[in-house]
Amino acid sequence: MNLLKSTGTFGFYTIISRLLGYLRDILIAIFLGTGMLADAFFVAFRIPNTFRRLFAEGTFNAAFVPSYSSEINKGKKQSNKFANDIFNLLFLGLLFLTIIIEIFMPAFVSIIAPGFVGDLEKMELAINLTRITFPFLFFICLASFFSAILNSHNKFAAAAAAPIILNIVLILVLFFSKSLGDQLVYYLSYGVSLAGFLQLIFLYKYVSKYYSLKFSYELKVSNKVKFFFKKLLPSIFSSGVTQVNILIGTIIASFQASAVSYLYYADRIYQINLAIAGIAIGVVILPQLSKHIQSKKKNKILLIQNKALELSLFLSLPATIALIIGSEQIISALFGYGSFNENSVSNSSLALYYFALGLPAFALIKVFSSFFFANHDTKTPFYISLISVLVNIFISLYFFSVIGFIIIPIATSISSWFNSILLFLFLKNRQLFYFNQIFFVKFIKIIFASIMMGLFFNFMLNYFQNELAFNQSIKSFYLVLSVILGLLFYLIVCYFIKAFQMNDIKLKY
Repeated sequence: MNLLKSTGTFGFYTIISRLLGYLRDILIAIFLGTGMLADAFFVAFRIPNTFRRLFAEGTFNAAFVPSYSSEINKGKKQSNKFANDIFNLLFLGLLFLTIIIEIFMPAFVSIIAPGFVGDLEKMELAINLTRITFPFLFFICLASFFSAILNSHNKFAAAAAAPIILNIVLILVLFFSKSLGDQLVYYLSYGVSLAGFLQLIFLYKYVSKYYSLKFSYELKVSNKVKFFFKKLLPSIFSSGVTQVNILIGTIIASFQASAVSYLYYADRIYQINLAIAGIAIGVVILPQLSKHIQSKKKNKILLIQNKALELSLFLSLPATIALIIGSEQIISALFGYGSFNENSVSNSSLALYYFALGLPAFALIKVFSSFFFANHDTKTPFYISLISVLVNIFISLYFFSVIGFIIIPIATSISSWFNSILLFLFLKNRQLFYFNQIFFVKFIKIIFASIMMGLFFNFMLNYFQNELAFNQSIKSFYLVLSVILGLLFYLIVCYFIKAFQMNDIKLKY
């Protein structure tokens, strides 16, 4: 396996998905803005979308890939049997959960958006929309099961491309927004569930080459299956801790008008980088790392771990600096149209600024957690994540009444740094990770290149200051131009100081 090539494949499709997601969000910002309809839809969309991120972006992989990889070594018959036992239990469990939540949806929405309780109209709308979107959870979790099988065979393209379907469906709905009026949020919600079903069918077409689905109502719970589900629940929480923190933030933000929307738009921006710097790397290294740990190839383990950490920092540090420097221009250029006014830009950009401070930590959590998962340990990251979530809740609740919604991205970043540092200390203490000789040299070079890029990007934003003003209609063009030039500048600096070398592309892991 080639780490850079596999990450590049995963990242390519992920970027396409995120860019289409950006187009989707521009259209939503134009037609819904940050008012009641937007808040209600984002709550309804947040729940299934959070579960999509929890399951599809590495969490299900964390528990499944190491166990399934062990079964692959025993032959296709053994791996098929194990996978079918997992699928049958997963199918029935998800079906039961979906039915129960649909029945008790009013109580469920009261829990996830308690700030809506005093507003009957907003509450009723959120309940109706969440009922429509919730089946997406059922479809996307099963789709994630198929993705994990493909990833176990080092096939990353189809799994990374599947989320594109959701964005295409919602964009098609939004093209008819003018004729739909206030009914737009309902059609968008139906589009969410339809997209989940289409993703499931799409992935099954590819996974059928490696796995023969055999559905059975008989619940076969072998020791291997028990071991898998014991790992799954902690991995959902630990690998998806950033999403858990954001979900908690959404619940708290529901007490302040439009705050849910501000956080949503800010979240959309930094997630583009996180998808590659953390999620893609974590997903890609897990199958190969698990195999090397089983065969006790220490040199290969050390090489993969250090290269994964190096690549994560290479991608996340410059993005962090760029988001901090240009948070307001970025939000304005991407979303500042139609119903999305200057106040919305100001509040969303402030949220993005504080989320950006935690971006390297969000990525490191994904990478460090994968080191534990490859060793069949999901409990340690779970306990660390649990503590960090409690820290997040405490900070958010304690300061929310004083400074409002902005404490949520601040608390999320603080708790994420706390989480990543603890993961690192436990890895070192248990001798599951070592730095190789070249890492610190590369790290210093990456920091230098990132600072230089930041100075250049700041110059570009100042140079295009008038073109990036809120009232300019083509400001997004100048933002994209500044970002592309900043990226090229960063890569050129990295090449000349050898923070990145061409032989890294050819290196096999």
